Amino acid sequence: MRIIAGEFRGRMITSPADPRVRPITGRIKKAWFGILEPHLPDARVVDLFAGSGSLGLEALSRGAAHVDFVEFSKPSLTALGANIAALGVEDRVRIRRADALRFAAKLPERAYEVAVADPPFSTDHATRLIAIFRDRPFAAILALQHRAVLELDGDDTRRYGTHALTFCHAP
Repeated sequence: MRIIAGEFRGRMITSPADPRVRPITGRIKKAWFGILEPHLPDARVVDLFAGSGSLGLEALSRGAAHVDFVEFSKPSLTALGANIAALGVEDRVRIRRADALRFAAKLPERAYEVAVADPPFSTDHATRLIAIFRDRPFAAILALQHRAVLELDGDDTRRYGTHALTFCHAP
């Protein structure tokens, strides 16, 4: 995987040595950040279900001021730490080892300008995350990837083959 635009364009990102990890495709990432780009300059971003940090690091590369990465898996945290160190952005990030849904449920309203999430497809985490967001919008915009067959309570959904991106906006 690589960062596709901005300050770190072309830099490689390490993936965790975990067969359950599903790296985001370049096509989806390009579409995702094409939509989010206007919201990123100087933004505080949270990357839920962060994995290797691909989404949060792309946000930093495109001008986000700070990213909080939330991940629970030890192999993913190892890869995430290595990616942050390789880019030298330790002063612009914070890693939280936590369950992403519990973390999101405890956030105050508008704690972040942008929230990105790529939860495991084999779970109901996408549905649950949107429910948490609807109850207390913890960011101005939530963007998440999920299976295209899943119908979510979002404001805008874009489908790309078997994957989809859903965007929710705080009122």
